[in-house]
Amino acid sequence: MGEAPEWAGGGEVSLGVVVVLVILIILALLLLFWLVPIRLWIAAWSSNAYVGITTLIAMRLRRVPPTQIVIPRISAVKAGIDISINDLEAHFLAGGNVAAVVNALISADKANIQLSFQRAAAIDLAGRNVFEAVQMSVNPKVITTPKIAAMAKDGIQLSAITRITVRANIDRLVGGAGEETIVARVGEGIVSTIGSADDHKAVLENPDDISKNVLRRGLDAGTAFEILSIDIADVDVGANIGAKLNTERAEADKQVAQAKAESRRAMAVAAEQEMTAKVAEMKAKLVEAEAQIPLAMAEALRSGNLGVMDYYNLRNVAADTEMRNSMSRLGDKPDDEDRKK
Repeated sequence: MGEAPEWAGGGEVSLGVVVVLVILIILALLLLFWLVPIRLWIAAWSSNAYVGITTLIAMRLRRVPPTQIVIPRISAVKAGIDISINDLEAHFLAGGNVAAVVNALISADKANIQLSFQRAAAIDLAGRNVFEAVQMSVNPKVITTPKIAAMAKDGIQLSAITRITVRANIDRLVGGAGEETIVARVGEGIVSTIGSADDHKAVLENPDDISKNVLRRGLDAGTAFEILSIDIADVDVGANIGAKLNTERAEADKQVAQAKAESRRAMAVAAEQEMTAKVAEMKAKLVEAEAQIPLAMAEALRSGNLGVMDYYNLRNVAADTEMRNSMSRLGDKPDDEDRKK
């Protein structure tokens, strides 16, 4: 057997090199198609919103999805709005919603509303939906308040439900108060208007007075909205709060008076008990003094200060006095019986 010709080994080497080259070329093409979205580049070029290949590659390297930048730019160019790629990419890198900003600019342009890209981007970065704000500027929004209760001067409670028609104020979207502030201010105005009415019937007869009074207050100052109208949807008559308060006040006064009367009664009982104790003490002293009389008289007889006749005269006076008292008591009984008859 002879040796293999030299060209055979060289052919094997050449085939391996070709395979490696083909693999490298395929990988290079895949990398190129990943870095350069050809379909997106063609769509931008055909829409007169040309974006360079190097720009698309730079977006990939900065981890910016080209689709979220190029497609909104195509929409803007088709609507006649020129926005640079750098501005759109910078807004995306700042955390904004590029598509919402572009849609808001297109809607504002069609509605003849002055809105620049910088202001739209600022509104979007402030956390507000700029596209919804532009839509609200064109188509006002109706806010229905919850039932608001207030009491007129005659004590009757009224409950009102209002519908507030508001329009977004583009110039005050950044830093302006939201819908909750509008609802709170309108509720405050309704409570103040009903509370200042002398009679609840006047409010029921002219509910539009509430709307006029609230609108005159300028409640949309410092908010992101402009109040167009305030309409009273429903007014209901509630409880008689005034009568209830008067009843509760009377009951409280009654309890206070009862407490004071109980206090006075307790003081009177204490005073009576004290007087009873004093009387008992005086009676005890009287009994004790009376017990000393016989001893004193005996001592007076022994010492000669009291004679025997004096003692008998004293006993006669005492007996005469006791007899008169007995006769007077006997004379009073018939009169008592006559009065009973």
